[in-house]
Amino acid sequence: MRPNVWFVSQRQHFLNSRLQGFGATIFAEMSALAERTQSVNLGQGFPDTDGPAEVAEAAIAAIRDGRGNQYPPGLGIPELREAIAEHQSRFYGLNFNPDTEILVTAGASEALAASVLALCETGDEVVTFEPWYDIYGANIAMAGAVKKVVTLRPPNYGFDEQEFLAAITPKTRMILLNTPHNPTGKVFVREELEFIAHVAVEHDLIVVTDEVYEHLVFDGEHIAMASLPGMRERTITISSGGKTFSFTGWKIGWAVAPPELLTAVRTAKQFLTYVSGGPFQYAIAVGLRLCDSYFHELANDMRKKRDFLSEGLKAAGLEVFDSQGTYFVTTDVRSVGYDDGLDFCWKLPEKVGVVAVPNIVFYDNKSEGKSLVRFTFCKSMDVLSEAVERMHNLR
Repeated sequence: MRPNVWFVSQRQHFLNSRLQGFGATIFAEMSALAERTQSVNLGQGFPDTDGPAEVAEAAIAAIRDGRGNQYPPGLGIPELREAIAEHQSRFYGLNFNPDTEILVTAGASEALAASVLALCETGDEVVTFEPWYDIYGANIAMAGAVKKVVTLRPPNYGFDEQEFLAAITPKTRMILLNTPHNPTGKVFVREELEFIAHVAVEHDLIVVTDEVYEHLVFDGEHIAMASLPGMRERTITISSGGKTFSFTGWKIGWAVAPPELLTAVRTAKQFLTYVSGGPFQYAIAVGLRLCDSYFHELANDMRKKRDFLSEGLKAAGLEVFDSQGTYFVTTDVRSVGYDDGLDFCWKLPEKVGVVAVPNIVFYDNKSEGKSLVRFTFCKSMDVLSEAVERMHNLR
């Protein structure tokens, strides 16, 4: 039986008007479906193995030593803020003051929410790309702002510059960008980012960039938006340790921005969680200082898994679009006789014992994503092999 999720048509009695239409997240529902049906869960994007032992040991040591067991500083512990500053300099040549330009948050999700809540007035418009990660829509709604979307279209997930320009109005306050992009796996190229940056400067817009998959790039390179001319002073860069170090449950994220913007974000953030994850902050600081080989091996390992799953899905008859980054790959289910990706995802566990996510839930323009389905490959090779074997029964 399908629960009433994602597209909530009936008014929820106690829910305020800004959140009407939002149901349970697609990720929670599909993971619950995987558990009920004993299916291989390639829906929700979380690794099934822990990250580096030295990072885990650093968390254990911090707890045992009494570091971070009480409230950490509101900005985050100095050790982590300094490690984030070093990371931005090491990988992107960007210099930030750890005392005034870096804020530790409860995952990237809180950094995103605090940024939108702090910087948008009721009626302001936020331009983002669809398909969009589900939290973006909820954050914008909670702020009383208006979401304007520009569509990324397969197979290459480029966007129409004129469509982007048409989305910019006198009410536009912010551009919300995700690169590498979930769910498409797109890595925005320099020319695209320079175009977006030019528009932001010309219209004096704030840019919030969600870069949590920055170290999971297989084709091309990740370019930090803040590194482009005119962008450091108007960009809030958001990332986290969850995707890079495979400790998603720790929820350690951060926002990096010039002092005036960061002060605004901190003002909102302090009334959300205030602080969180004290001992884990020490551990992520250790992770950010790991040698280059760790980051190279992480991307190489995930590239192999991407290739393995992509080939397996193709062998099952699905049209598969190239994933340049993240740990997701998108397919078109029309190639196996389905017009509706949502219907496909509900039937897939019963038919073959695999769970995926219908991309339609990430679109405002539903027709654009109706037949698209996302699979994750951030699992062990044993799990991916089992999933591929099961997918052979799709034919």
